Amino acid sequence: MKSSFLTMAPLMIQFLLSKVLTISLAALMVFGLASCGGGGSSSGEDITVISREEGSGTRDAFTELTGVLQDDVDRTVDTAEISNSTSVVTQSVAGNPAAIGYISLGSLDDTVKAVKVDGVEATVDNVKSGDYKLQRPFNIVTNGEVSELAQDFINYIMSSDGQAIIEEEGYIMTDENAPAYEASGLTGTITLAGSTSVSPVMEVLADEYKALNSGVTIEIQQTGSGAGIQSTIEGVCDIGMASRALEDEEAAEGLESQTIALDGIAVIVNNDNAVEDLTTEQIMNIFIGEITNWSEVE
Repeated sequence: MKSSFLTMAPLMIQFLLSKVLTISLAALMVFGLASCGGGGSSSGEDITVISREEGSGTRDAFTELTGVLQDDVDRTVDTAEISNSTSVVTQSVAGNPAAIGYISLGSLDDTVKAVKVDGVEATVDNVKSGDYKLQRPFNIVTNGEVSELAQDFINYIMSSDGQAIIEEEGYIMTDENAPAYEASGLTGTITLAGSTSVSPVMEVLADEYKALNSGVTIEIQQTGSGAGIQSTIEGVCDIGMASRALEDEEAAEGLESQTIALDGIAVIVNNDNAVEDLTTEQIMNIFIGEITNWSEVE
């Protein structure tokens, strides 16, 4: 027995040492991956700019508020990846540690991170107070006299019931003393087209309105602010949705605009990005291509 044990001892020691070595190497690999994977800005990666398409009300407001628009020229960098909706911008930034984009504050979720702008957090309260400067109106647009049904839906949006929904969805109501809505019992179809930023809250408003007026169908087309305004001019839709003010030539077509809510524009980065705060000037320089690497804003 003694000689058998002595014969086996070196083999056991060798086996144990190999196990320790394997565990140690695995730990080092995990540590190395953790060190390399979550750096975002600290890793000095080149910035991937995500922007909205031309004609987007969100892009128009963002470029104007940040100075990317200068002398009526949109200077968004040519290498920017262009997305045609709020959800695509969010998905693109969530999937790329080096990306930066901008979306409606009301559409912000935990898949991305909103940076502070000039030291001010993007919140409803800061938009209300005016401390957060990246904000814009949510407008509905009509062309002349609308149908009785379309006007009734507008009345609902601007009622205390509709304004309460707007606030519940993370936007800022425009009338805290609005009257209550009384169901009309009207029937028919309403077509809306336009901003992909306005659409999410409009869908909630439409659902609640239809619950009160069961004979109504509401179609919402997410086409972008510019396209929605054009559809209103052409009579393709009853109500246009825009996340910007009307331009002079659009107003000259006889369009009327009404603000239903206020919204902030959140500047978003990947959750793994170490950057927490950017100045308006830094944001502008990123989006016009003057700042190209995250190490330049650390």
